[in-house]
Amino acid sequence: MIVVQKQLINSQIKSPQVFLIDHENNNRGLVDTREALELAQSVDLDLVIVSQDKDTPVAKILNYGKLQYQKKKRQSQSARPTVKEVRFRPNVGTADYNLRITQATQWLSKGDSVKFAIRLRGREHQYRDQAGKLLDRIVNDLTSVGKVQSLDKRSLILQVIPA
Repeated sequence: MIVVQKQLINSQIKSPQVFLIDHENNNRGLVDTREALELAQSVDLDLVIVSQDKDTPVAKILNYGKLQYQKKKRQSQSARPTVKEVRFRPNVGTADYNLRITQATQWLSKGDSVKFAIRLRGREHQYRDQAGKLLDRIVNDLTSVGKVQSLDKRSLILQVIPA
C-alpha cells in the first residue's frame, strides 16, 4: 500500500519563509511566503511545498492539477500487471509441460497474466488438432488459479488472467 502524503499548497502553507523555485526553474532563495504567493498568483499558478525541511520548506511555483495528474499516471504505470509468455511445441514432454504449468501457477498467484503460444513447424501443421487439445489441457490445469481471457485456436494462443 502506498501512503500518499498531502502536499501543502497556497494558503495552507504556514511557514513564514520558503526557499522559492519559480515557474521557470530559477532558484529565488529565501523569500517571504506572502511574497511567493503573490508571485504565484500573478502567473496564474500554485505555490506548492516540494520538500519539507526542518527549518524552511522548499516551495515551487507550478500547476498543481498537472502535478497530481502526472503522479497518478506514474502510479498507474508502475502498478500495471505484466504479461508472461510461455511457448510450447505440440509434442512437449511431460516434465517440461509440468514445469511450465507450475511457473504459470506462480505467476498467476502473483497477479501477472500468462500468454501461452503453441508453435508449429513444418509437418507439425498436420497435427493442429493435437495443439488444440494441448490448449484445452492447459485451460483445465489452470482453472483453479486463473480464468481464460482469450482462447484463439486458429492462431494457437491462450491468454490466462488471475482469478
